[in-house]
Amino acid sequence: MRQATFIQRLLRTKPVENADQTASAAHEAHSLHRSLGLFPLTMIGVGSTIGTGIFFTMVEAVPKAGPSVILAFLLAALTAGLTALCYTELSARIPSSGSSYSFAYATVGEFSAFIVAACLLLEYGLAASATAIGWSSYLNHFLMNTVGWQIPEMLRSPMLVAGVKGMEVHAGQFNLPPVILVAICGFLLLRGTKESATVNAIMVVIKLVILSFFVVIAFSGFNAEHFTPFFNQDNSKGLGGMAGVTAAAGTVFFSFIGLDAVATAGAEVKNPQRNVPLGILAALIIVTLFYLLVSVAAVGAQPASMFAGQEAGLAVILQNVTGKAWPGLVLSAGAVISVFSVTLVTIYGQSRILYAISKDGLIPSSFQTVHPRTKSPVSNTVIVCLLVGIVAGLVDSGFLWDMVSMGTLVAFIVVSVAVPVMRHKGIGAERAGFRVPFGPYLVPGLSIAACLYILKDLSAATYHIFFIWMAVAVVVYFAYSMRNSSLNRDE
Repeated sequence: MRQATFIQRLLRTKPVENADQTASAAHEAHSLHRSLGLFPLTMIGVGSTIGTGIFFTMVEAVPKAGPSVILAFLLAALTAGLTALCYTELSARIPSSGSSYSFAYATVGEFSAFIVAACLLLEYGLAASATAIGWSSYLNHFLMNTVGWQIPEMLRSPMLVAGVKGMEVHAGQFNLPPVILVAICGFLLLRGTKESATVNAIMVVIKLVILSFFVVIAFSGFNAEHFTPFFNQDNSKGLGGMAGVTAAAGTVFFSFIGLDAVATAGAEVKNPQRNVPLGILAALIIVTLFYLLVSVAAVGAQPASMFAGQEAGLAVILQNVTGKAWPGLVLSAGAVISVFSVTLVTIYGQSRILYAISKDGLIPSSFQTVHPRTKSPVSNTVIVCLLVGIVAGLVDSGFLWDMVSMGTLVAFIVVSVAVPVMRHKGIGAERAGFRVPFGPYLVPGLSIAACLYILKDLSAATYHIFFIWMAVAVVVYFAYSMRNSSLNRDE
């Protein structure tokens, strides 16, 4: 057989039939168990989105956009919605664990797939760290209002802090609560997918009830004057008008990785051709509705100028509206549950992406080893939790939000590109299921344009770190992954 050329090796694709035979092609010791139905799958999507985008990033996004933060959520939701249509078709025709990575591998080639995998690992790892960090403020608010005790400052503050002049090192500080949270999530995930998905579904339902509680009470203090002026008038940082809206959309966009989290579970879903597309669309609808309701209620109840630097922001809003502590206490408890579910799902997603990459030979085989009883990938779950915990304990979340959005947006762009490529190659054409409306170019093209529109206003520092990470990924691919790829055995 003629040896493949260098370019051919970069562009080689994984056949769809292989992508859908993860469980049957491997030994039972390396197989994931299909245990997830539509409801827990939808809850995985909702659990990984609603939480951080509302409970924490309002304090980052509102100072950028002012009351027009509502438009930022709409812009992010529109972009995610366009991409969701692409995800839905891809997941119906290429059902497998690994999400954007698997889709890219089956359509645009191995090198692009590995770059997407690097984006996803960055996205999920930093998202888990950032959400765990945000958990600390609501936990502290809850403890203060229940037992009158606060976590000592040195045990809830990171060592690397975003200061006025850049990064500051505060020796002797360590953010312990998020590390404990990551450890608990790791313990649940090691017990098995079905068990952790059930816990997640329960927490998501509680979270939706808590957010509904917030909306009802916050609307009782609604003041339409808080929406005037609607756009940010301070252009000293280049955030006046729509520039502030776009920048805020970039900050909150990472919370839409819930759509990706649904797709990562493809190898563990019952009837994936039906349930994955439905799970994606159902999660998007629920998430968008709650984001808009909570953001309108929050800005209506509190002037935009009060959001900057506010800890446990939504809980404080309820206390100010009612003049009582108990509503804020209830919401803080809900936030603690909320962030638990977000962290659980993002760690789950990253471990499954590592599993998929390892199955393809692009990283060492130790990442695909699963426990014989729980069918969970043990070693890569432990490694992910260790790395996420270290970042969460040492780094200020201010460094992480935009990096997560960068990884999410790049992954979404590749998903959009994959649709016309898949249609052109006829990949999975025999499978029944959803198809992107208006042909293979309009919706994917609009999705790509929307992602690029948000990307343009991310910070220069975000781009610098991202390109360094990409350089590392390229080196790993050419030094290890290209020659160890399982597709080499077929050449």
